[in-house]
Parts: sequence; C-alpha cells; structure tokens
Amino acid sequence: MSAAFAAPGWLHAVSIAALLLGAACALLLSVEVVRHPQHMTVMNVVWPVSALFGSVAVVWAYFRYGRLATMEAHHHAKERGEEPPNMTGTPFPVMVGKGALHCGSGCMLGDVAAEWLAFLVPAVAVWFGWQWAFEEKMYAVWALDFVFAYALGIVFQYYAIVPMRGLSPGEGLVAALKADTLSLIAWQVGMYGLMALVQFWLFPRLAGQRAPVHSVEFWFAMQLAMVAGFLTSYPVNWWLVGSGIKERM
Repeated sequence: MSAAFAAPGWLHAVSIAALLLGAACALLLSVEVVRHPQHMTVMNVVWPVSALFGSVAVVWAYFRYGRLATMEAHHHAKERGEEPPNMTGTPFPVMVGKGALHCGSGCMLGDVAAEWLAFLVPAVAVWFGWQWAFEEKMYAVWALDFVFAYALGIVFQYYAIVPMRGLSPGEGLVAALKADTLSLIAWQVGMYGLMALVQFWLFPRLAGQRAPVHSVEFWFAMQLAMVAGFLTSYPVNWWLVGSGIKERM
C-alpha cells in the first residue's frame, strides 16, 4: 500500500513545506524557552510542541503573550509587589487558547508516539482491537492514540495544577482528571474527525488511497487535524477555565 502511494506534486510540496515550517517554529521556541524559562515549567514543553502544528500562529502567541509568563517576568512582578504580568496582560480568550494548547500538546506527543508504535509494531494494533473488534486498523490505532494522549495530557495537567494550587499528589491527580478529561475528549474528536475526512475521502480522491504513516502527507494531515482539535476543544476550555476547574495561564 505505502509503496504505491503517489500524492500530487503540489500536495507533496505543500506537506514538506508545512512540516519544515512547523519544525523551524518548534526549534525557535525551544531556544526561547531555554533562554527565558516559563514560570510554569510544563509550558517549556507546551510551546515548542504546539508550534509543530500551529507554526507561525503559535510563535506569534508566544512572543505576544507567552513572554509575559517567564520566570523573569514573575520575579520582577513579585519584587514590585504586583500581580504576575501574564494574569494582568493576557485577555481571557488567550488564556483559554493557552489552556487548549496545554491539553493539545500532550495529545500531539501521544498521537505521534502511538502512530509510530502501531506502524513499527503492528501487533500493538491487534491488542487494541484490530482484526477482532475493528476490521479497519485505523480505528484500533485511534484507540491507542487516545490512551497515549490521555495519559500524557493528565501528566501535563498534573504538573501545571499541583504547583499552582499547592495540592498533594492524590489531590493533584483528581484535579488533573477533572481539568483535562473533557478538554482532551473534545480535542480528539476534532482530530479524529479531520483525519477520517482526509484519509477516507480526500486522499483516496487525490492519490487513490490513504496516506501511510511514513509519508509527509500523513503528517501534514495530522498538523491540520491538531488545528481541528484545538477548535473543537476551545469551547470546552472556555467553560473549564471560566468555571475555575482549569487554571488560568
């Protein structure tokens, strides 16, 4: 299947360009968070990972609002007896977006790990339902994606919420589950929906079949799917942040 996959030249070129742009943006933000660490440690991972799919938009958001949440900015505000600048200078809609990216970065890492694991070790897909629960391998891989994404999403949320609220490990885990479960489900719905549209409808029309995991077209589609996940999780994060279930960032 993968050997015969032949996308149109323009799609191949666009896919490569999009992936290179995402990688360049992620590298730029990796350097930035090393030079200017975030006050919330996990955001040092969130910003570069989010840039892999959000590219230029995430870079803009970081330099416009992420820089307000550095350790240095918090230290200066504390010395002056002021509120942290990210709390006073970040509009609520942007806080919601940061909360969604916080969830989505865990999804991104989980999905990437799961897709490659199922590709390199097909037996893993069997464990998650392929050939006995699902005829379609993709559905089994999506189940694996969800497990990985959920686990990493909870870890990311745990290390954000525990230091901010001063919770015990048990309390932190419960709070992380409350804060991230609905957000992550909403994100994965958007991601699965767009990947299904592209893999079951678009690619078969453009290339005669679905894109294999080791193709640049597959990962370009995954970039778009992550943007779709951001859009579907944004309303959920608006409610979670507004109700105080999820921390403002």
